[in-house]
Amino acid sequence: MDTILAFPVRQPEAPGLEIRVNFGMFAGREATAAEIQDLGAALLPEIGNAEIAAETRFEIGPISEADVHQVRIQVPQEALPEWDFLVGELAGRLVSVAETWARGCIAERHAEVSEL
Repeated sequence: MDTILAFPVRQPEAPGLEIRVNFGMFAGREATAAEIQDLGAALLPEIGNAEIAAETRFEIGPISEADVHQVRIQVPQEALPEWDFLVGELAGRLVSVAETWARGCIAERHAEVSEL
């Protein structure tokens, strides 16, 4: 293999704005690729450029373990409005789009969530 499989990044570039959706907590499953594409289409009228990540994070400690299915919408700094109040308005609109999308996905198909 000529490419590097794993590598450190000391100071990763932070997004200008990030919206997090606790998808798995309510859906009991991961978001599908088709659902993520639907979210992207719903976001396009609000923002022209964003990154969407659907991830499973594992939180592991000495006495507990948890896996979290989360969707993150990242908007680069250069895509944000100049004024803070406009960034706040944009964030509110993006949260609304994300919640509407998530509720639709959950209503259409969800898995039972069990407590331990």
